[in-house]
Amino acid sequence: MKTLIVALSSLSIFASAEEGFTPLFNGKDFTGWEQHSGKAEYRVEDGAVVGKTVAGTGNSFMCTTKEYRDFVLEFEFKVAKDMNSGVQFRSQFYKTDTEIEIDGKKKKFPADRVHGYQYEIDPSPRAYTGGIYDEARRGWLKDLKDNAAAQKAFKQDDWNSARIECKGDSIKTWINGVAAAELKDGLTRKGVVALQVHGIGKGKNPGEEIRWRNIRIKELK
Repeated sequence: MKTLIVALSSLSIFASAEEGFTPLFNGKDFTGWEQHSGKAEYRVEDGAVVGKTVAGTGNSFMCTTKEYRDFVLEFEFKVAKDMNSGVQFRSQFYKTDTEIEIDGKKKKFPADRVHGYQYEIDPSPRAYTGGIYDEARRGWLKDLKDNAAAQKAFKQDDWNSARIECKGDSIKTWINGVAAAELKDGLTRKGVVALQVHGIGKGKNPGEEIRWRNIRIKELK
């Protein structure tokens, strides 16, 4: 029996290597990750990253310490129905307090604020999960209002699979195998991957949770 288990484990390892994917999360701790921006709570439980909303803090991000340029990123997530979240990619964080101009308007952001492309996780009735949002910069780049198939693909109270492909200025997303968003945008070509817990406003109770697991990446040449 021990020999069989070892053999199966080896096959799994070799299969992963052949596919070219590398795990971003080891299932045990936050080695290779660091938190930026807000003070939401993150923990590791049952091989998954769990993010929990906290009152009185802004958007929070658990970020990879490594940056990635061209890649395929895959992960699974399960989110509370009253929560908003997302996964950043090709994202950065401001080193100092920064003022930028967006659509003719100047906006100020504090040091450590994460910004950049985001795979939206949106269990609300508008159902934009899989859309592409530009966090702390330009806002929506591609929502799902014209993609009914992707809007219906999200599964509440269950695990969902997500896929992001970035190569050059091409960005594509999927939700549970259904094509969600596609665009060409070259503003940022390299950055971190980050797990977002959205800040909550007045009237909302803290303690809502999202879980991510099987986070893996394949870098493209």
